[in-house]
Amino acid sequence: MNRNPSPGARRAGEGTGDEQRRVPVVTAIANRGGYVLLMSHTHTWVLVHCVFSTQGRLDLIPDVTEICKYLTGIAHSKNITLLAAGGTANHIHLLVAQPPTVTLAKVMQDLKGNSSRWLNKRGTKFAWQEGFGGFSVSQSQKQVVADYIAHQAEHHRRWTFEQEFMTLLKKSGAKIDKERVFG
Repeated sequence: MNRNPSPGARRAGEGTGDEQRRVPVVTAIANRGGYVLLMSHTHTWVLVHCVFSTQGRLDLIPDVTEICKYLTGIAHSKNITLLAAGGTANHIHLLVAQPPTVTLAKVMQDLKGNSSRWLNKRGTKFAWQEGFGGFSVSQSQKQVVADYIAHQAEHHRRWTFEQEFMTLLKKSGAKIDKERVFG
């Protein structure tokens, strides 16, 4: 038996005699099959608080409850888990469980694009802003964020969308380009 095989070829029970201190290398050919059998599916639960406004932050949303129901339907049809939706006449907040096989940009494109087309077909001259904000949410804060989203009308009696969005950016630690943050 070779007493000094390469690290990738070592298995438990072989090697230099100090096996008690060594961890088997997962990428070793002998270990690959067991890993595949143990992890045959992808499992994620990544929560994202998404925020986006109407173009120019104008009050273009005729019925917030109705648009939130429509966004829920779009999410369901696209296999996106939407946990909360709310907003005001000029912006929307969503709490999304990020799908493991779709980028957040694609999720937002699907939700914003479909809802914009729907509103325009209903006779509203409508457009969303170009971008969006996406902020990670820990599982322990899921209900706090969902409650925050549910009470948007109350929050906006005291502060503007711009104040709220800047606060979210600062709290998240995002780098802020003050010249371009609102387009």
